[in-house]
Amino acid sequence: MHALRQNILPPSGVEYAASLKLTPSTVKNHRPSTSTTPEFEARALCNVVVARSNVLRIFEVREERPPMSTQTEDERDRRSHVRKGTEAVEGEVEMDGQGEGYVNMGTVKSTGKKGAVHLPTVSRFYFVREHMLHGTVTGLETVRIMSSNDDNLDRLLVSFKDAKIALLEWSDDIHDLITVSIHTYERAPQLMALDSSLFHTKLRVDPSSRCAALSLPKDAIAILPFFQSQAELDVMEQDQNQARDVPYSPSFILDLASDVDENIRHVIDFVFLPGFNNPTIAVLFQTEQTWSGRLKEFKDTAKLIIFTLDLLSHTYPVITAVDGLPFDCISLVPCVASLGGVVIMSSNTIIYVDPASRRVALPVNGWSSRVSDMPMPALSGDEASRNISLEGCHAVLVDDRTMFVFLKDGTVYPVELVADGKTVSKLSMAPALAQTTIPSMVRKINEDHLFLGSIVGASVLLKTVRVEEEVEDEEKLPAHAAVVDAPTTMDLDDDDDTMPSMNGVTHSNNIIHRTRSVVHLSLCDSLPAYGPISDVTFSLAKLGDRYVPELVAATGSGFLGGFTLFQRDLPSRTKRKLHAIGGARGIWSFPVRQQVRVNGLSYERPVNSFESENDTVIISTDANPSPGVSRIATRTSKSDIAIPTRIPGTTIGAGSFFQRTAILHVMTNAIRVLESGKQIIKDLDGNIPRPRIKACSICDPFVLIIREDDTIGLFIGEAERGKIRRKDMSPMGDKSSRYLAGCFFTDNSCIFETHANDLPSSASNGVDKNVTSTMQAVVNSNSRSQWLILVRPQGVMEIWTLPKLTLAFSTSSLAMLEHILSDSYDTPALSPPQDHPRKSNDLDVEQIILAPLGETAPLPYLLVFLRSGQIVIYEAVPTPAPADSIPPSRVSVLKVKFIKTATKIFELPKHEETEKSILAEQKRISRQFVPFVTSPTPGSVLSGVFFTGDRPSWIVATNKGGIRIYSSGHHIVHSFTSCSLWESKGDFLVYSDEGPSLLEWMPDLCLDSVLPSRNIPRSRAYANVVYDPSAMLIVAASSMQANFASFDEDGNIIWEPEASNVSLPKCDCSTLELIAPEAWITMDGYEFAPNEYVNALECVTLETLSTETGSKDFIAVGTSIDRGEDLAVKGATYLFEIVEVVPDYSQNLKRWYKLKLLARDDAKGPVTALCGINGYLVSSMGQKIFIRAFDMDERLVGVAFLDVGVYVTSLRVVKNFLLIGDAVKSIWFVAFQEDPYKLVVLAKDVHRTHVTNADFFFTDDTLSIVTEDGDGILRMYAYDPDDPESKNGQHLLCRTEFHNHSECRSSLVIARRTKEESVLPQAKILSAFSDGSLSSLTPVDDASFKRLQLLQGQLTRNIQHVAGLNPRAYRIVRNDFVSKPLSKDILDGQLLSAFESLPISRQNEMTKQIGTERNIVLHDWMELAIPW
Repeated sequence: MHALRQNILPPSGVEYAASLKLTPSTVKNHRPSTSTTPEFEARALCNVVVARSNVLRIFEVREERPPMSTQTEDERDRRSHVRKGTEAVEGEVEMDGQGEGYVNMGTVKSTGKKGAVHLPTVSRFYFVREHMLHGTVTGLETVRIMSSNDDNLDRLLVSFKDAKIALLEWSDDIHDLITVSIHTYERAPQLMALDSSLFHTKLRVDPSSRCAALSLPKDAIAILPFFQSQAELDVMEQDQNQARDVPYSPSFILDLASDVDENIRHVIDFVFLPGFNNPTIAVLFQTEQTWSGRLKEFKDTAKLIIFTLDLLSHTYPVITAVDGLPFDCISLVPCVASLGGVVIMSSNTIIYVDPASRRVALPVNGWSSRVSDMPMPALSGDEASRNISLEGCHAVLVDDRTMFVFLKDGTVYPVELVADGKTVSKLSMAPALAQTTIPSMVRKINEDHLFLGSIVGASVLLKTVRVEEEVEDEEKLPAHAAVVDAPTTMDLDDDDDTMPSMNGVTHSNNIIHRTRSVVHLSLCDSLPAYGPISDVTFSLAKLGDRYVPELVAATGSGFLGGFTLFQRDLPSRTKRKLHAIGGARGIWSFPVRQQVRVNGLSYERPVNSFESENDTVIISTDANPSPGVSRIATRTSKSDIAIPTRIPGTTIGAGSFFQRTAILHVMTNAIRVLESGKQIIKDLDGNIPRPRIKACSICDPFVLIIREDDTIGLFIGEAERGKIRRKDMSPMGDKSSRYLAGCFFTDNSCIFETHANDLPSSASNGVDKNVTSTMQAVVNSNSRSQWLILVRPQGVMEIWTLPKLTLAFSTSSLAMLEHILSDSYDTPALSPPQDHPRKSNDLDVEQIILAPLGETAPLPYLLVFLRSGQIVIYEAVPTPAPADSIPPSRVSVLKVKFIKTATKIFELPKHEETEKSILAEQKRISRQFVPFVTSPTPGSVLSGVFFTGDRPSWIVATNKGGIRIYSSGHHIVHSFTSCSLWESKGDFLVYSDEGPSLLEWMPDLCLDSVLPSRNIPRSRAYANVVYDPSAMLIVAASSMQANFASFDEDGNIIWEPEASNVSLPKCDCSTLELIAPEAWITMDGYEFAPNEYVNALECVTLETLSTETGSKDFIAVGTSIDRGEDLAVKGATYLFEIVEVVPDYSQNLKRWYKLKLLARDDAKGPVTALCGINGYLVSSMGQKIFIRAFDMDERLVGVAFLDVGVYVTSLRVVKNFLLIGDAVKSIWFVAFQEDPYKLVVLAKDVHRTHVTNADFFFTDDTLSIVTEDGDGILRMYAYDPDDPESKNGQHLLCRTEFHNHSECRSSLVIARRTKEESVLPQAKILSAFSDGSLSSLTPVDDASFKRLQLLQGQLTRNIQHVAGLNPRAYRIVRNDFVSKPLSKDILDGQLLSAFESLPISRQNEMTKQIGTERNIVLHDWMELAIPW
C-alpha cells in the first residue's frame, strides 16, 4: 500500500531566534527629517530570523510612526493627572501590587535636554521569507566573515539535529538566502552512540565571530573557526601551502575531557565570553549526576570551568575553575566585557561568578539552603518571603548591570548586579514588572529591544529604555509596572545646573534633588502562534447557507491555552441577500462625490469628506435576457436597495472617474461617461464596428480596453472638458498588434522608479512621472506614478510609463514562469495579426494584474493566471540602476525586478472551442482578479485580490505571514466587489452559486498561516477534546496544576511547608467542560479530585434502553489518580450523558445542555485509553484491556478482558477489530467475538517501540496499520498470514518507516472520497504534533505512486535545497533489524510540493527524464494536495 505524507500546517511558535543585519535594507543610511514639522522616515532596524522544528522564517524589524488612534486624546488626558516621572509608557498597563498583568503595546516618550520632545515610534515585524527545511533546527546564531567588511551584512549560522552546521547569506540577485557552506559531523565517533538521538545539540558563536561551537554527545564540542581579516587568511595559506577562497579554516572536534580537563562530564551548558583576546568558553557541567533523592550522598555536584581557545596552536589553558555549585544549575548567561564573569541560573538560586572565581549568590526561595551547602547571603523583609521557581526560566542582560529574568509563566523580574567599582558585591531582585508570554528563548536584538520567543503562544518584541528621572520623596514612590528602580549618579550638566553625587542625590539652588535610573518596558509587536496541539476533533461550522467541517484543536499551554479553529476555506458569514441587484456577469461598487445624472435621475452624494470614502453606487450586469442588462443601484434612506436605472447591454467594467465626480461605464461596444453631460464613445474603426470588448481596466484618468480579437484601445480623460479621448499608441507599434492581457497600476509605495538612459537625445524625451498633458494630472499632482502592463501572445510582458507611453520594462521570462523576471532591455515586441486565427494555448496568460497586497505597508505584487489553471504571484523588488549601458532604443529602464513568491494550481474543466451562441455566453465562467481593500476590524486595513470563477480564492498578504491563497468555499463566484455602501469597510458583494449576497469575514481571523484560523483564548490548556454530533457540542478536558499533599492512613498530612518561601509540590488536575461552539460558552462542567486528571476522552455509542434505536452516544472519560511516590496510581472510568435543560436566556442561546454523570467505575490502575466496539465500552486498566456493557444505564459490567503490554496509549476500532497501541510493546491486532465473549490476538509487532497513536489505514480492498511513536517515526504495518515472515500471521510486518521528527499527540481517520466512488471510501489520517504542525497521510494508487516516486528522486538530486540538506536522509529511519532503510512506500509531500513552483521549462525537463508529462504529474499532485 502506498501513501503520501503531506504537511497541512507548519510548526507553530519560535524555539530559536537570531538578530542580525541580513538584508541590505538594514544597513542603508537613514537620514532623519531636518524639517521643523514632526516627521519620521521609517527605517529597518535589523532582521530577526526565527525557527521552530524545520521552519525558518525571516522578518524585518522596522521603526516607524505609530498609527493615529482615537484613544490618543484620552491617553493624554489620563497621563496629565499622573505625577511627572512616574507615568507609564503610552499604551502600557500598570500592574497591581502583586505584579500581575501584561505589558501592553506602546511607545517610549522621553524628554531630553531643553525639553526637546522625541517623536514616538513603534517597532514592527514585517515578513520577508519562509523556508521549510529538510532538517530540524537546533540553533541560530549571527556571524561575520571577511566579506562582511565589504557589504556590512551579517551571515546566518544554522545548526541541525543531525550534527550539521550551515552558513547562509543573503543574495540580492535571487532576493533570498543562499548556502555558503555546510559542515557535517554526523560521522564523528561521538554520534555513533546508541543514545545519540536523545542528545540535543547547542550552537554558540564567539562575540567577535572568530569561531562557532556545536555541542556533541560524549562531552565534545565541534569548533568551526572563521577568518576575520586578510592577515589571518595569509597565515593559513602559508601553513597549508595552498590558496583558499572560503571564509573558514578546517573545523575540528574538541574532546573536553581529554583536551581541556579530565573532570568535565555531563555538560549542562556552555557559552562564549566577550572581552578576551582569544575565544574563551565557560562550561557548566556535573561531575556526578544526582537528584533530590540522593542529596545526602551527592550535593553541589555542578562545576564551572573557563578556558581559552588557541585556534592556531590548538591549546586550551584553563583560566578559572569553580566547584561546589548547586546540582540544579540549568544555564549560563555571559556578562559584558567591562564586568566580566558569568551568571549561573539554577532552579532556586542566581549565582554570579567573576573572573577571580568569586561567587555572589541570590536565593529566590527557601529551597536554596536545603539543597545546597553553598554560602547564601542573609535575607530580610520581602526577600525572605520570596518564593520563585527558576526552572524553565530565561535570562538576558539588558545593560551592563541589569538582567531581566523571565519565568516559565512569563513573569518578568529585574535583577541588578550591584558593583563596587568593577567588583560585584551583591545581586538585588526587584518586584515583578509584568507578565508576558511563556518563554522558550530570549534574545537582545539591539541596544533597546528584546525578543521573547515562545513555543506555546505568541512571541513578543519588547522595548527597553533606561531614562533618568527625578524623585521627590523616595518613601512615597508608587509601585510601577514597567520601571526598575536603581540608585545611580547623574552626569554633570551645566545647562541644568546640577551636580552629581554618588548616592543619586544632587544639590541645585539649595534644593535637594534625588534621581533614579528607570528602565521602561513596553510591548512593540508580536508574532502570533498557537503552540503545540494536544488533541483535535472535527465540528460543524456554517459557511454561507451550508455547514462545513471545522477542525477544533486544543492548543497552547498554561494561561496561553485554548482552542484554535481551522477551516479549509476562509470563513465568512452572510449579512443579507440582495437578489434584486443581480450581477451574474459583474458587480462594481464605488464612491462618487458629486451628483450624477443618468436618464434624468440624480444620485445623492455625501456632504463631508469622511463619508465620501464609503461607496455610493453599485453597477451590476447580467447576460440574461439577451443582449444583457445593466443596473445602477443606490441605497435608500431605509438601507434598502433602489434601482432607478436599467441600461440594455452587458457591462464590461465600471468605476469612478474624474476625481470621483463621474462614472466611467464600459460596455461591449462603447465607453460611456455618466454625469451631467453624458458622453458615449462607440468602439468603431471608421464606420465599421470593431470586435466586441471582452475586458477593460480603469485607472483615472486612463482606460484600457481589450477586444475579442486581442487588439487594445487606450483612452485618456480630460477633466477640464469632462470628456475622454483616444490616446495615441504609436510608440507601442502597429495599432493592430495583439495582446493577451493588460492592466494599469498606480504605485503608492515609491518602488517603481525609472533610470534615464544617458543619451543626448533622451534629454528631451526623458520620463518624468510628474509630467502629464491633462488637467487631470494637475489635480493628481500629489499622487504616485501610473503604469501600463501588457502581455503579448508570445509571452512577453511589457511595462509602459504613463502618460508618455515609453517602454520601461520588458521580459520574456514570464512565458516559462521563471523565478525571477528581470528587464531584458528589449525594444517593444512585435505581435502582428496572423493569417490564421491564433489558437489558444494552455500556457497563455489569461489574466494579469499588478496590485498592492499587505496590511500597514502594502507592496506591489504581480499576479498571473494561465489558461491551464495556474496562479503565480511575483513580488516587485527594487533593484539598483544597471551597471551596463542601456541600449539606445530604450529611453529609460524601470529599476524593479519580480521574484516569484507563491504558486497555486487548480484543476479546471477542459477548454472547448469558442461558441458564439447566446447559451455559450451565459454559461461562460469569468475568471478575473479583482483587487480590494477591506477593514476587517477597526484600525486595521488589508489590501488583497479576489479571484473569481470556478475556483474562487482570496489572495492576501499580512505583515507576519506573507502571501496566502485561501479558497472562498463557494462552488463558483461569478462576480465580486468590495462594498461599503452600508457604511462598513469589511463588506463584500458576491454573486456566487447561492446568488447575490453581502458577506463579511468572520471576526478575529488569523491569516498568517497556510489555513485561516481563529483563536479562542480560554486562559487554560486542554488535553482532550471531542465533538458530540447529536447535541452539536464540544466536550473538553482541561489540564491544570494543583498543590499536592500526601496523607497517611489516618488522613493526616505527612509533610507541609514550614516556611513561607517553601511551597507544596504540584500535580496535574482536570475539569470536564461542556462548551457551545456557537459562542464558545461553557454550559456545564464536572470537577475531578485535585489529584485526578483525565487521560482519555471519547464520544462512544453504547447499547441502552432509553432510545428506540437501542443505542446512544455517551461521553466516556478515563482518569488517573496520583497518590504520591509510595502508593500505586489508581484510575477511574466515567460515563456522562448530555441532557437538555431549560435554557439560560441571559446567554442568548435557544437551547441549553448539562452533563449528567451516569456511572463511575474505579480501577486499580490508570485508565489511559477508551473506545467503543459494537455497543460495548473498551477501556484499558494498567496492563489489561476490558470490554464492558452498560447495564441498565447504571453500571458497567465486564464481559471480556485481555492481558496486553505495559501502558496502553491508543485504542482504535473497525467493525469488530481492535488495534491496541502500547508505550513499550508496540501494537496488537485483536478481534472481538460476542458468542461467547472473547478477545483473540490475531497478530502483534515483536519489536519494542513507543507507540503514541495507532490507526487503521485502508483503501479499496487493502488494509494497513499505521503507527506513530514518541520519536516522530511513522510506520506502516501489514497483516499478511500468507507471508512466511509473519509466522502464520502471528507477526505484523513493518513495510515502511518515515521520519516526521516530531511527536504525534493525536490522530483522526476521515473519509477520502475520490471521483471513482466505491462502496467504501478511502481512509485519510490527520495527525497533530507537539510542535503545532498538522500532517495528512493519503492513499496513492500504483500508477500515480510510480510517477511521483520517480519525480521525488529527480527533485532530490536536481534542485538546490536550502542549507544544502539532503531530503532523503531527513526521512530515513535508523533500523538495526533490516539491511536497507524501509522508505519506499511513503512519498514526501514537502519535497514534492517544490515541483509546483518550478519554472515550466524545469518541469518539462524533469518529467521528460522520468517518461511522463508535466500535466499528468500536476494532475496527480492536485488530487492529493487537499487538506481534507
